[in-house]
Amino acid sequence: MSRQLLCFSLSLFIPLLGAVPLFAEDDPAIVVSEFIYESAPFPECHASTIAQTTAGEIVAAWFGGTEERNPDVGIWVSRLQNGKWTRPVEVANGVQYTTPRGRVHRYPTWNPVLFQPKSGPLMLFYKAGPTPQTWWGMLTTSNDNGKTWSHPCRLPEGILGPIKNKPVQLANGDILCPTSNETNESKSKWSVHFEKTGDLGKTWQKIGPVNDGVKIRAIQPSILFLGENRLLAIGRTRNDRIFEVASNDGGITWGEMKLGTLPNPNSGTDAVTLKDGRHLIVYNHVPGNPKSWGGKRTPLNVAVSKDGHTWQAALVLESQPGEYSYPAVIQSCDGLVHITYTWKRKRIRHVVLDPAKLKLRPMENGQWPR
Repeated sequence: MSRQLLCFSLSLFIPLLGAVPLFAEDDPAIVVSEFIYESAPFPECHASTIAQTTAGEIVAAWFGGTEERNPDVGIWVSRLQNGKWTRPVEVANGVQYTTPRGRVHRYPTWNPVLFQPKSGPLMLFYKAGPTPQTWWGMLTTSNDNGKTWSHPCRLPEGILGPIKNKPVQLANGDILCPTSNETNESKSKWSVHFEKTGDLGKTWQKIGPVNDGVKIRAIQPSILFLGENRLLAIGRTRNDRIFEVASNDGGITWGEMKLGTLPNPNSGTDAVTLKDGRHLIVYNHVPGNPKSWGGKRTPLNVAVSKDGHTWQAALVLESQPGEYSYPAVIQSCDGLVHITYTWKRKRIRHVVLDPAKLKLRPMENGQWPR
């Protein structure tokens, strides 16, 4: 079956999922709103990721366990099959070894990132280790669209893989991973760098860091395409607004990091360049407090930009009390936008949008329009 036919088939069954909109307005851009699961063998979840395989199938992953940082936290995967999500399956964990007396030595796992290269297996990056300051990068792959996975391997020393958000594949086939580092000292330095592989993760090149981690404390970038060899990375900071840093040579070198126009309460974002050249970001449109850990993680918003700098309000995904955070976003081959995010740390929500139906409104003085 051709990829075009698979995309057509996917677009046919998405409206049949039977999900009920859960928003104040029945926005015409919303095709689907649903939970990936209603119940699971873990009480908490966070940091979802989503990808479309070369077979046209949608796959999601996240970490789940007792709570973040607990050693029982593992990486769970679900696949969208015939309009329904499969039961979550744990595909990786932080088990290091078992002693002769049967004691299991296990660390928590963190921030899975799914990525489907143009050719090759579906890739699942994640982190393992006691804390974000001391974790290390891991990689497992699937040759059957996420049904089964290889034995996880540890990435080379000093290579973390994509830290939260998806890599991008450049014109020459290289995979460029947006990543970052948090250091142990107080105040912790939060710096952005990039890691590139041309052979599906066998060898790596590290680029950066691109900021000092002090003036702007930034992590968890997403990469946007601005045309030709120009890239723009944007993401989370401790400085009340998202960051921006640009490259004019396909990610080899990067300019000065600056603060963008959108607010950020020290919470994860994700963004994607759409097929029509516009850029779409999912984020919490609420200011933070640079003197404390951060602000609240509601509402959860979608905005669109033509240049990656000036944004227009598109819609509000969540606005009720609670945590709605750590979004992941892709555009599938049929042109629809798939978003997953943490819903109150209890479930993962999946929303599908038709970007052609988004009603865009200007944001004056950084305020979300009423």
